[in-house]
Amino acid sequence: MKAALLIIDVQNGLFLGNPPAEADVVIDRINELSKKARDAGVPVFFVQHEQAQGELLYGSHGWGLHADLIRADEDLRLRKTTPDAFLGTELEVKLRSLRIDSLIVCGYASEFCVDTTVRRAAALGFAVIIAADAHTTHDKQHLGGLAIREHHNATLTQISSFAVFISAQKTAEINFYSTL
Repeated sequence: MKAALLIIDVQNGLFLGNPPAEADVVIDRINELSKKARDAGVPVFFVQHEQAQGELLYGSHGWGLHADLIRADEDLRLRKTTPDAFLGTELEVKLRSLRIDSLIVCGYASEFCVDTTVRRAAALGFAVIIAADAHTTHDKQHLGGLAIREHHNATLTQISSFAVFISAQKTAEINFYSTL
């Protein structure tokens, strides 16, 4: 299998001011994942959400990637306007051109963009590993961010209707050499 790492929506407008659950720790884990991916020759994609106005306006400070993210010249960047990183973007075309068949997914927001992208990836035939401790969201009135993360780790991995597996592994357990 040949993998790629998707880092979804770790942007200033979503992480600064009122940060999501375990924001600093999640960014550290994402940096650990991206280092391991680059060391193994695995492509790293930074996905950035944008809106026509507000905090995530394209090109604004809020739209920018969080300053603590470690980036490399070879990393790929992708703009999106919906929770689905595939919808209306070139993501699938880029992955197929690189002969990618599995994805490691991390980032923000567990219940929206991470969830939607994981489901869509599986529907398109990509095996998915959710970095179980490297995605996050903000606390909601009905449930805290960490509980939301755990819920999505548990429920997404129970989906069996796709022809590929969805699993959840902690950052320390993810080995990019074994996914190639």
